[in-house]
Amino acid sequence: MQASQKLMWIIGLGFTVTLAALLFRVYATPKAVVEAEGSPVAGPGKLIAPDWRVGQAVTYETLTVFPLLSSQDADTSSFETLDAALASGDAVVTEQGEGMRRSRNGDVEPVPNYSSGAQVNQLVLINHGNRPLLLLAGEVVSGGKQDRIIGKDRIVPIGAKPLPLDVFCVEHSRWTNGNAKFSAAKTMVHPTVREQAAVEQDQSQVWAAVRGDVAAARERNDMASNLAVAPPRIASRQLSGVMASAAPTEGYRNIYQSAEVGPSVENFAQEVQKRFERATSGLKGEHVVGVIVAYGGEVAWSDIFASSELFDAYWPKLLRSYAVEALTRPATQEKASLTDAQDFLRPPVEHIREETEPGVYRWRERSEGRAAEIEIEALSPQALTLHWLKVLRTS
Repeated sequence: MQASQKLMWIIGLGFTVTLAALLFRVYATPKAVVEAEGSPVAGPGKLIAPDWRVGQAVTYETLTVFPLLSSQDADTSSFETLDAALASGDAVVTEQGEGMRRSRNGDVEPVPNYSSGAQVNQLVLINHGNRPLLLLAGEVVSGGKQDRIIGKDRIVPIGAKPLPLDVFCVEHSRWTNGNAKFSAAKTMVHPTVREQAAVEQDQSQVWAAVRGDVAAARERNDMASNLAVAPPRIASRQLSGVMASAAPTEGYRNIYQSAEVGPSVENFAQEVQKRFERATSGLKGEHVVGVIVAYGGEVAWSDIFASSELFDAYWPKLLRSYAVEALTRPATQEKASLTDAQDFLRPPVEHIREETEPGVYRWRERSEGRAAEIEIEALSPQALTLHWLKVLRTS
């Protein structure tokens, strides 16, 4: 072989080997890794924005809250929260079996319908306001035979017919005559209970979480694995005792009002709020749209919204629900890092489930291992993911 031919052959062989190596790298690399290297941390839907930034950690005792910041702030003024609508009278919630009529002053009031009775897991909701309602799983409504919690994230359109509303009760035995109409409790159940409603959607597991069975099992595991350095400040079964001693229909809210646990929760929440305000007070061109929550070294929860307006509306009751959770978990020396919080935003991709009410909303759940996320996307008056929840399941 002549020298020139030999040189061309060597160059060609080198080019072929290099090309093969590049192709192997592209096609042998898992898709998830390619996405992680080539794009920002992101999840499903329009809510997950490439400009999201995890802010400075806010830590108090066993709780760490990472503010989630965005340079974009969607206009969500065309939607109403359940608390605001109940407080203004734009929404009415009653027991199943109650009819509706307008009184002389124009108010909507319930009328007993004796052909059907109240049901534990279903209420009736009417939206006669001029904005769609956003409902989040775990929100408490107070009244009726007993307080209930919303069973599933959803949106209620303007002018809809009386809606059968799926709910869970948080007290196994209480069933008394209370106010026929439900009012805004301005309360969210703590994450261990909320998980059973939002993700598991199981009444028996809601009751078990309220009794403290889930928290007690977690505490035993932490103690056995030497993760915990001190038992929880509030025993989970103490919460169920406080609820049982409450006035009719106001069991869960008594957690925040009782002398036994109320001051601990409120003082804890106020201290976290002070630190949170300091950490987010100097933002320029960014808005707080959500939080990522860790207990000890475990990042376990997130609530993220399309706008700072929605976040501000929900934040007071979300903060207190996180405080209850923190106080009922054993203390550990571990602390979650910024990287842990960033990693938590990566979406699970193993199982996907969707439900849609045409022209109103789309509900989507993704899960993988212990991780589960739920997003609620409005389809009208604008296509917008209003809320994104991710949880590291306890079961």
